[in-house]
Amino acid sequence: MEHWHQGLTIRQLGHNEVPFIYELMLGVISRLPDAAMFASDNEAYFHKVIQLNGEIYGAYEEEKLRAYSVLAYAGATESNIGKEFGVPEEELTRVWTLDSTIVHESVRGRGLQRYFNQLREERAKALGGLYLYSTVHPENTASIRNLEAAQLELQFSRPMYGGLLRHCYAKKL
Repeated sequence: MEHWHQGLTIRQLGHNEVPFIYELMLGVISRLPDAAMFASDNEAYFHKVIQLNGEIYGAYEEEKLRAYSVLAYAGATESNIGKEFGVPEEELTRVWTLDSTIVHESVRGRGLQRYFNQLREERAKALGGLYLYSTVHPENTASIRNLEAAQLELQFSRPMYGGLLRHCYAKKL
């Protein structure tokens, strides 16, 4: 499935693209004003997302990966964030997470994060999702605006990912 958005080719990524996802992530976060703004992942994380039936989407410009976005699925595992939001045990398999999105500086301002949010929500619904969650650094105003534009609502804030403060957003599909 290939889509186009603002001159970029958008497609689902697989295991073969993980090294490029990781390289893009490291490059972009190395230029952030504060490393705490983004909870970085390792290559094994991206492989696990794919293995657990989550999806990763990439935006390409001239055959170069310029952005990616993760739709994570935890199923009934211990890492299911739905537990923290009070999702009933029997509905935990219907929880999806708008996980990390990285956009290279050269393609910012094209509405990619909003596009990815919409795409991931549509996919979560198509895959039987009932709950959508996301976490964001309290000072990441662009991501907060985009989550709120997608009608996710702030539920609470707390330390996560090894003590990093995060706002926790939710939406029932």
